[in-house]
Amino acid sequence: MYTHHSLLLTPGPTPVPLAIQNAMNLPMVGHRSADFEAIAQKAFSSLKTTFGASNDVIILTSSGTSALEASMRNLVNPDDHIVVIVSGAFGARFQQIAETYAHNLHVFNVEWGQAFKTDDVMSFIQSLEHPVTAVFTQYCETSTSVLHPVAELGHALKAHDDNIYFVVDGVSCIGAVDVDMARDAIDVLVAGSQKAMMLPPGLAFVAYNDRARERFAHIDSPSFYLNLSKHHASLEAHTTPYTPNVPAFRGVVQYAKMVDEEGHGQVVQRHYAIRDAVRHALKALDLDLLVADDSASPTVTAFVPKDTDEVKHIKNELSNTFNISIAGGQGKLKGHILRVGHMGFISPFDLLPFIASLEIILTDYRNENYIGKGTKAFMEVVYNEL
Repeated sequence: MYTHHSLLLTPGPTPVPLAIQNAMNLPMVGHRSADFEAIAQKAFSSLKTTFGASNDVIILTSSGTSALEASMRNLVNPDDHIVVIVSGAFGARFQQIAETYAHNLHVFNVEWGQAFKTDDVMSFIQSLEHPVTAVFTQYCETSTSVLHPVAELGHALKAHDDNIYFVVDGVSCIGAVDVDMARDAIDVLVAGSQKAMMLPPGLAFVAYNDRARERFAHIDSPSFYLNLSKHHASLEAHTTPYTPNVPAFRGVVQYAKMVDEEGHGQVVQRHYAIRDAVRHALKALDLDLLVADDSASPTVTAFVPKDTDEVKHIKNELSNTFNISIAGGQGKLKGHILRVGHMGFISPFDLLPFIASLEIILTDYRNENYIGKGTKAFMEVVYNEL
């Protein structure tokens, strides 16, 4: 079936708005020039609303994983004990980083597809024989589409031991959630550029409170490129310690301008409305959802076809016949689920071709008429929520 345009609905990278592309295509300036310093100053400061941060946000020219590694290297000394919550492939990445540096690691495992229970995490921490320096978790676990109750855990951690650093990986949801680092008791919050922040891949972000910034300056663990104290010193001088991605910094400024124009609250509401509409549509198409409604991410939805053959058929047909790209499962969920991203530069009507295509695919594959069922359920939610 011929379609005019491809539709990218993976959980990252996500579509980049033309306004951001145009900003990034402006003539190059020197990265040690006054021109770049003006760009960098705007970029660092303009992200505070998105991250719910009181301090300017550090920008790294690297992938989101670099921010995960930096958050650990700049907070944890070699002899410290840390807890990593693992509920999917990206929690496992935090674990792999910790194992690489031979930290005293304690892993709290959560069933994939489930949100952690704060009481269980706290019981685990209280059972340890050593004081814990830091706790690391995902906000949204991209591989399962779970949104964890990070604010609840943040407050529980501070009530238990105010010295614990709480580090949150927000790579796949920052830009689509209502977060406030002080309110939510988060010390360090990291993210990447290519998801809800609707930028190309290649930038990572580290937001921090004053206590964490002080820790960066006095940590014993060695680091070079990812030394956050060095990056912060450059930030205060409106520059970066090493060569930055100059066009992407311009993209950050344009991104923040677009958020201001729409209103951050409206951006968040739009993401949650699309999430609800997608979930209602998938249920109407007799597709099970991996995650319960009360812990579903506003940025990505994982659904469960009837068997592995149907998984392959849906993904292939979406790509080959309808020119729509979604993602499969990762790790132990590979071949068992499909994941559709709905974040960043996205409107409800961008998801309609996906829902309509599923209706056709399932009608043919299951020999049961699904035409109109998903789109009706989808639009009913859109009508009521937006």
